[in-house]
Amino acid sequence: MNLALLQLKTTSNYQKNLDTLVEHIKANQDKDLIIAPEVYLTGYDYENFDASLDFYEKAMDVLLPLISTQIFVFTIVRREGGEVVNQAVVIHNHEVLYTQNKYKLFHVGDEDKYFDAGKRDTIEKFTLNGVTYGMLICFELRFKELWKALEGVDIFLLPAMWGEPRKNHLEVLSQAFAIMNQCYVLVCNSANDDMASSSAIIHPWGEVTMDDEAEVISEIIDLREVKKTRRLIPMR
Repeated sequence: MNLALLQLKTTSNYQKNLDTLVEHIKANQDKDLIIAPEVYLTGYDYENFDASLDFYEKAMDVLLPLISTQIFVFTIVRREGGEVVNQAVVIHNHEVLYTQNKYKLFHVGDEDKYFDAGKRDTIEKFTLNGVTYGMLICFELRFKELWKALEGVDIFLLPAMWGEPRKNHLEVLSQAFAIMNQCYVLVCNSANDDMASSSAIIHPWGEVTMDDEAEVISEIIDLREVKKTRRLIPMR
């Protein structure tokens, strides 16, 4: 499985961010799975919050026709059913196949003042092309009860906008998730100056592919490694 993690900086210009994202998707057409950082297109732009929410429709109008056989994962702020949510979206074959709203809001960043929390029972495993995935959004990585809900996944996805002062926490927790669950962990974090970067492809045995200077972190993984690791150390 050929992966691309887009470790990008979010600017104040939403259209520029979308154009950059489209360029990277087109440049990585050979990849099976592409991930962008949490709320990459708008960031947490509370001063222009209504405009960031309105950008959802424009972004989806561009992205849905663009994503065909690939899997594309990102999060975006949007209005949904009378609520305002930070929603993770999985696109494949021009369709939204899975969504998950951020459940654990980061109070230090005032997320609880602007967003409605998702529901705990919507954090669940999902399967696509025979691969079992699980996903948490940024801050949610800190909560052990959410790890429990995703036991048994082959690939764990973490789109994030994780701050630089807590860089070590992101790296330690994401590596621990991979080792504990004997799965691949794909961390895709923002490259903004105040963010940690630390985007990584972490193997079930704990090996890490990471480059804080790269805009794209790419690797071909072998999902048989998940089964091999689980045979070597049965967790029972």
